[in-house]
Amino acid sequence: MSDERRPGRRAVLGAAALGATAGVLGAGAAPAVAAGPAGPARRGGKGRELPVPAVIAHRGASGYRPEHTFGSYQLALDMGADVIEQDLVPTKDGHLVCRHENDISGTTDVADRPEFADRHTTKTVDGERHTGWFTEDFTLAELRTLRAVERIPQQRQQNTIYDGRWPIPTFEEVVKWARREGARRGRPVWLHAETKHPTYFRKLGLGLEEPLARILRKHRLHRADAPVFLQSFEPTSMRRLAKLVDTPRVVLLWEASYRPWDFVESGDPRTTADLITPKGLRWISGFAQGIGPLLDLIIPRDSEGRLTRPTTLVRDAHDRGLVLHPYTMRNENSFLPADFRRGTDPDAYGDVFGAYRTYFETGIDGIFTDNPDTALLAAEDFRRSHG
Repeated sequence: MSDERRPGRRAVLGAAALGATAGVLGAGAAPAVAAGPAGPARRGGKGRELPVPAVIAHRGASGYRPEHTFGSYQLALDMGADVIEQDLVPTKDGHLVCRHENDISGTTDVADRPEFADRHTTKTVDGERHTGWFTEDFTLAELRTLRAVERIPQQRQQNTIYDGRWPIPTFEEVVKWARREGARRGRPVWLHAETKHPTYFRKLGLGLEEPLARILRKHRLHRADAPVFLQSFEPTSMRRLAKLVDTPRVVLLWEASYRPWDFVESGDPRTTADLITPKGLRWISGFAQGIGPLLDLIIPRDSEGRLTRPTTLVRDAHDRGLVLHPYTMRNENSFLPADFRRGTDPDAYGDVFGAYRTYFETGIDGIFTDNPDTALLAAEDFRRSHG
């Protein structure tokens, strides 16, 4: 998901599906902790219960470490996060790597590498012009020479001490890491993988779905009970993956007026507002098991940034057997609804526990967060108070 309130820069914090029925994540799986009001029964896979609400580490523990690094992923797992998210983009030679965007100008040290100065260029991605360095112009071997840096150093200066410490991971490396960590802990490590800009990359001959499916099949994660969620802001990407693997799928949803880029390219006039109607949710349920809505689609904000009344989206999605993992919660005032900001420093922490409680009360199945430790405490509080 993105901090910027612009569709083209969103990094899908999207809500992953936990699987609404045994058919989603494996018959015989143990039922998860009871959900909030109106929620269908949730199940984990391979006997591993997933709590409700579940904590999804947004790009790892990105509130404390540079995002999409093994430092961020490992910290999130050590904190106890239920699911770890990856955003997937391709290299020039077709490998899937974990980056918030294909523009790596702000998340790596590429600008300081004179050997790559000639790769600096301007591209139009999903209708927006971006100038920088892009993963599709680098081979994997070249990308491996780069190091990750903090994406928003002005707000998270404390994270910059880790700049340069970790390389860019491939998705397959993350899968192997998750398997090792799962064996060590005696339970599966759940992943949540997003295809970024799939229509754009398919036009470049770098389709994301096929290589992703190959990795899933290679590691036996292509079945309905696999501890992996797939997600995208482009519904057709999930429909394509539904033909390749049985791994649970989630459609991410941006602002109400937004048209998914695959819809723009195909001439489909529908917007997010159409997809969150009962009719739209019924259509999504034909190829996906969940939705990942922007938090504002769950509880809108008024002109002053304060929360208003919840919409019927949670109830309507649950009625279609879909689970909801909205995005994104962060501790800093600048990201919180105005009701929960404290003081005047935008980078100081606000009343984040109050915000979590308000969102959990709507019956959502989980939430994406940059701060898994905070979210885990909030989820514990909520489950305790709801018996």
